[in-house]
Amino acid sequence: MVFRTSETLSQEINRLIEWLGSIGYTENGGVTRLLYSSSWLEAQTAVKKKMEEMGLSSRFDDVGNVFGRLEGTEERERVILVGSHIDTVVDGGKYDGAFGVLAAMIAAEQLYLQYGAPKKTIETVSLCEEEGSRFHLAFWGSGSITGRYHLSDASQVTDAENVTLEDAMHEVGFGTGTYPSAKREDIACFLETHIEQGQILESEKISWAAVSHIVGMKRMTIHLTGTSNHAGTTPMDRRRDSLYAASQMIADVIGNAKKQKNGLVATVGQLSLLPNVGNVIPGTCVFSLDVRHHEYDVLNQFCRDEIETFKSIARQEGIDIEIKTWLDDSPVRMDPMMTQRHLELAQEAGISFKKMVSGAGHDSQIFGVYCPTAMMFVPSHNGVSHSPKEFTKTEDLETGVRMLMKILYQMAY
Repeated sequence: MVFRTSETLSQEINRLIEWLGSIGYTENGGVTRLLYSSSWLEAQTAVKKKMEEMGLSSRFDDVGNVFGRLEGTEERERVILVGSHIDTVVDGGKYDGAFGVLAAMIAAEQLYLQYGAPKKTIETVSLCEEEGSRFHLAFWGSGSITGRYHLSDASQVTDAENVTLEDAMHEVGFGTGTYPSAKREDIACFLETHIEQGQILESEKISWAAVSHIVGMKRMTIHLTGTSNHAGTTPMDRRRDSLYAASQMIADVIGNAKKQKNGLVATVGQLSLLPNVGNVIPGTCVFSLDVRHHEYDVLNQFCRDEIETFKSIARQEGIDIEIKTWLDDSPVRMDPMMTQRHLELAQEAGISFKKMVSGAGHDSQIFGVYCPTAMMFVPSHNGVSHSPKEFTKTEDLETGVRMLMKILYQMAY
């Protein structure tokens, strides 16, 4: 293996993971890079510069995606796109998304150093956003590339501080036409390497997986309005307690999800109250709901049933209810021919491997309905992700990069 320096592959992977993880580093040992924040801009700009240092010609697009290009000698126009995202959740880990970006960059660099220019054009990509952590809109980077989203959508979405996506984008220099449009028509296929974010691979002592499907996902915000009133002078039978109604709804949806036993998962991760005072009945309660399954009919029926239950509880408690579904993604099948060939390459490489379903959402599900797409996993220690404790062993990271190199070599060389 050829390197620009005396580093081994594992040393380069670890160095770059720590380098990128230092941008947006938190006091808890995590990483926070929310879309269009100062830490996000610093990271995305640093990745662009690093791509150039690694021999790739780099550029931004108009929403802030960053591309590093290895021009093909025979097929220049159609692009093999490979990468992931660099945004994070609040106080997240340094591997989620970032490893996929760095793996793509290292693989492209090493292939070029060993074999020269590819026959087919390879572009590495650091997608600007996937998580939906700042705005109630996920996959802004891949969605803008594939036509799922348009710049006009940015004026309709706000963050917790009531800043629009459009204003946040303009503040850091994107969305103004300075850079080329994000929409692409030249992508032949998309590849993404990612940490699993679950326990399956580590528990089964498997070092690599090809993903067959990515689960469908619905995310909702439930807004309940009752009446704020005195905690001591308001009789129990005359209360319109929004939190009490919410607690019944949350218990119902989590309890029913546990009974499914078919892979469906449901999570309430956010809850806010007004006035949020210990001696006042909560007049307003807002909570989130995230439901996932790899069969859309199962996902859809579960959510329909729960919405009817929520409305019934609201009527019973005299509460006004508003339910906003702000993300509704169908399950997506990865390209079966690519998946099968990647499994064959893993067998040839003599590593432990399996085919599996992804329980987390990824940019690959956006590309998967746009072009042939393949996704690969490496293990996550103890299944921990979206946390400062997120960790993947160096040998597993190296396996992910080596497998990506094998795949890209076959596809582009």
